[in-house]
Amino acid sequence: MGGDFVLTSQLSLRGQAYAPLVPWGLKRYQQARDLHFVTFSCYHRQPLLSSAHAKGLLEQALEQARRAYGFYVTGYVIMPEHVHLLISEPERSTLARALQALKRSVARKLIGGREHFWQRAIMTSMSGPSASASEKLRYMHRNPVKRGLVEKPEDWAWSSFRHYLTGVEGVVEIESEWTGRKRERMGMPLRVKITELPHPSKPGLGGAPSGC
Repeated sequence: MGGDFVLTSQLSLRGQAYAPLVPWGLKRYQQARDLHFVTFSCYHRQPLLSSAHAKGLLEQALEQARRAYGFYVTGYVIMPEHVHLLISEPERSTLARALQALKRSVARKLIGGREHFWQRAIMTSMSGPSASASEKLRYMHRNPVKRGLVEKPEDWAWSSFRHYLTGVEGVVEIESEWTGRKRERMGMPLRVKITELPHPSKPGLGGAPSGC
């Protein structure tokens, strides 16, 4: 397994410094389980996930798989013809089996009269520096904007961006500072270590970007 990784508390999107994506005063260190950046596409890149109903079904299936196999979801985005996930190794079974179950669950409900629904998933292990996780999150969250589907990442309902921006809870539980703080309030065992970060008004790591 790779070392711990850190999610920085602020991401810059479209050249702007967004509001903090995690609560101020916290830095999160995930347990030592490798993260994987996973991409899988609809068959021949057809927009089989274009409807809100289809994307909603995929979110439900992702949450069901997360609970059944015990992996963390650090981020995701559902596009009309493909999906990006940033997830951990599962506690139960293998990542390949967890993804197979997820894809099969969605295909059964949406395939209709088609012979195929999905193409093979592409997985990249991310056991390196925390910057890689931040870059993948930024890439995923910007996808709908880059495609011209929305003006701002928060306008796209089927991604983890709104959770990072405001802490709002969606269908899929996101392993984030917001979630860690909720567990702490409820007296549940923490999956994170907590250290102080500068206030956002101060420049530097976790604070306001220099020169902004």
